[in-house]
Amino acid sequence: MLAVLAAATVAEAAGRPGVAALQVGLRAYGVYPGTIDGYAGAGTRSAVRSFQARNGLAVDGIAGPQTRRALGRRGRPRYRSRVLSSGAVGWDVAALQFKLAWRGFPSGTLDGGFGPRTAAAVRRFQAWAGLGADGVVGRATFAALERPIPSAALSFGRPIAAPRGDGFGPRGDRFHTGIDFSAGYGAPVVAARSGRVISAGYDAGGYGNLVVIAHGRGVTSWYAHLNRIRASAGSYVGRGARIGDVGATGYATGPHLHFEVRVRGAAVAPGL
Repeated sequence: MLAVLAAATVAEAAGRPGVAALQVGLRAYGVYPGTIDGYAGAGTRSAVRSFQARNGLAVDGIAGPQTRRALGRRGRPRYRSRVLSSGAVGWDVAALQFKLAWRGFPSGTLDGGFGPRTAAAVRRFQAWAGLGADGVVGRATFAALERPIPSAALSFGRPIAAPRGDGFGPRGDRFHTGIDFSAGYGAPVVAARSGRVISAGYDAGGYGNLVVIAHGRGVTSWYAHLNRIRASAGSYVGRGARIGDVGATGYATGPHLHFEVRVRGAAVAPGL
């Protein structure tokens, strides 16, 4: 039941890909400074009006056909109207990037351009979904992207006694794949659930000093940017066992814990 409720909550939190694509287009023209979140709120409507005024259109805050045309390649083509591959640019690519991110495979900046990072994210998603990982988005991949947003069928405790910072989901023009906890250097980090440590060391991809624990059912938890690691690969740790200290290693601008949960490699909302 907890897993079902968590999945429903995440689905409700995910905005609309079409609105996200609009926000990406507006951002490209410098009129939308907000987060690419897929929600047509006041900031998005204001940006549409500003764009319409700049382009001599009726200022109604609605992104209708004329506004879409004025966006040029950022306003077309519609999602699922063509096969997508490296080099493509457009509204549909932005929608694709947004859907990939919510399914655990973000591609860096949400910019509507099908570059190397988007191609890599597509291949990872295809492999996860049991498809041929060719990096080309056709009928089968589009269909797989309509499946429910994945969630972990396990519950987790808090990995640290500290206030939450950024959560799982859109952040600016990117996607945050976990939860940040604000804490000072050396604050104790504990296992959020019992399991076996499968990795404990430095990650050159931005996580810095990182501990990864496997919990079964393809679920892993990640503890990143640590100052000190207090667990070793291959060891079994119980829930609440200290596995590290807060730090700012890797791509961190200050001390905090980045906590992440993955299901067979797909980043999912931790449910905390």
